[in-house]
Amino acid sequence: MSNYIEYNDKIAFHPGYYIKEIVEKSRLTQEDFAKRLDTTPKNLSLLLRGEQVLSIDMAMKLSRMLGTSINYWLNIQSAYDALIAQFKSEEELINEREIFKGIDYKYFKDNFGLPSLPRKIDEQIKHVREFLQVATISVFAKRNMAVSFRSSGEGLTESSIVKANVMVQIAMNTALSVKAPKFNRKKFEEAVKYALTLTQNHDEFYPLIKKAFQDAGVIFIILPNMPGSKTNGATKKIGDNILLMVNDRRLNADSFWFTLFHEIGHIVNEDYGISFEKEEGEREEVADRYAEDSLIPPDKYQEFLAGKKFDLQSIRCFSEQIERDPGIVLGRLQNDGIITFDNWTTKPLRHKYKVKISYC
Repeated sequence: MSNYIEYNDKIAFHPGYYIKEIVEKSRLTQEDFAKRLDTTPKNLSLLLRGEQVLSIDMAMKLSRMLGTSINYWLNIQSAYDALIAQFKSEEELINEREIFKGIDYKYFKDNFGLPSLPRKIDEQIKHVREFLQVATISVFAKRNMAVSFRSSGEGLTESSIVKANVMVQIAMNTALSVKAPKFNRKKFEEAVKYALTLTQNHDEFYPLIKKAFQDAGVIFIILPNMPGSKTNGATKKIGDNILLMVNDRRLNADSFWFTLFHEIGHIVNEDYGISFEKEEGEREEVADRYAEDSLIPPDKYQEFLAGKKFDLQSIRCFSEQIERDPGIVLGRLQNDGIITFDNWTTKPLRHKYKVKISYC
C-alpha cells in the first residue's frame, strides 16, 4: 500500500508520507529512528508505508520528539481519512448510477413527494438514498437484502431484484413508524375471519382490515406498484410485529383478495419472505391452497361445480350464499379453466378497487 493515493485530480497524503521525509532528512536508519521514537522498527515501517493509522500515542511521541503539536499530526490523519472517504463515495456513486438506470425516479416523485429533478441523476440518487434510509442503493442489488426470496431466482433480473428489495424497504420503513401490540396469533386468526366478511365492502375494507390486523400485531401495507418489480407481496418479522405488504399491481377483487390471503397463508405457516409472480414450489402451493379454501369453502365450491351452471346469475347467487364478492368466485372459475378469461359476459362481475393511500 502506498503512503499516498491519487484519485482523479486529487491526492490524499498519509501521515507516513511526511514522516518518511523526516526520517530521510535525519540521515538515521529506520531502526535508529524507531528507537528514538520509542516504537518498534516494524511499527514505524508500517506507518511509513501508509499501512497503519497514526494513533494518538504515536502523534504524541512525534510531537515530543520533533517539537510539533499533537493536533498537527492528528489533523494530517484526519484530512487523509476524509479524502479517502470522499474517493470511496465517488466510486460508490458510479455503481449507484448503474443500478439506478433500472429505477424510475418518477415512482418516488409521484407517490412519495420527492422533488422534481429532471436530468439531475446524482441528485435523484441522493434523495432516493435518503428516502430509503440506506448508505448506498447498491445494497438493493443483493438477494435477500431485507427479506428472503422464496423464488429460486430463475427469470429474475438484477433490475427486478433491486425493485423488489426497494418495495420491501419502503414497506419496512413505513411499518417501523407504526405502533402496534405484540403479534398475537389468536387475535390475528380472528382478524382474518373478520377480513373475509369485508370482500363485498368495496369502499371501506382497507382501513377496517388494516386496523383489525394492527390490533393483532400485523402491520398491513398496500404499496403503489413499481413497474418491473414482479412482486405480489411480502411478509417479514419486525421486532414483535409482522409486516404484511401487497402492492396495487392487481386490484381486481379476485386477484387482490387471493394475493392478500396467499400472504396471510405464509404468515400462518410462519414462512416469511417475498413472493414473485409465477412462483412454484411446495410453500407456494400451501399458501395457494390456504387462500383458495379461505376465500371459497371447498365443500360448497364442489357443490356449486356439480350444478354446472356458471352464468352471471348463478355466480351471483353462489357468491351471496357464501358471502363473498362475486369477482372472487369468477376469478376462481377462470383460474380453474371453467370460464375463459376473455369471456366478456362476465365483465359486470369484475370490480376494480381504487385504494387511495397518501404517503407524502
